[in-house]
Amino acid sequence: MKITQKLAKKLKTPRQVQEYLRRLPYNREKKGETLSSAETALRRGSLHCFEAAFAAAAILEYHGYPPLVMSLESQDNLDHVIYVFKKRNRWGAIALSRDEGLHGRPARYRSLRDLAWSYYNPYVDKSGKITAYQVAHLDDCQADWRESKRNVWKAEKYLIKLKHNPLKSSKTRYKKLLRNYLQRGPVPRQKHWW
Repeated sequence: MKITQKLAKKLKTPRQVQEYLRRLPYNREKKGETLSSAETALRRGSLHCFEAAFAAAAILEYHGYPPLVMSLESQDNLDHVIYVFKKRNRWGAIALSRDEGLHGRPARYRSLRDLAWSYYNPYVDKSGKITAYQVAHLDDCQADWRESKRNVWKAEKYLIKLKHNPLKSSKTRYKKLLRNYLQRGPVPRQKHWW
């Protein structure tokens, strides 16, 4: 039986999937870059952001959620990928990151744009700033993101080529966030984050 099937029997809600993924170690790719499928990453037991998005999509599709991901482009090319879902006409996300503020969000955002904006402030660090976002259905990338035993770079290339919607913030806002980051460090955990 696939690990995603086993997990889907226990993890029935987006929040349960987020809590499960948060307990796993972050894949820091010490032996080289990876983009493992959901099955491979879950069997390995460590995932980075895109692999966590694959895992969330593979688990939650058993409960009727479509495999949608959001690509968040950054000015420093250290982009972030999150799994997005809709519940009661509101958008939420499941995500894994080295940074606390880039994990998931409950379904409370009226639009995908609002959800993307919720990541803007915590994304700012010494070099990072979200510049654009886009949502994609994973099956459109024509890669075996569910079970491949090999890296699925085709999925990453697909997201990179997609036209992204710009998120433009004022220079004043960005400079203030950067100054705060340099003085105090990352944005502390907020009550509306998972």
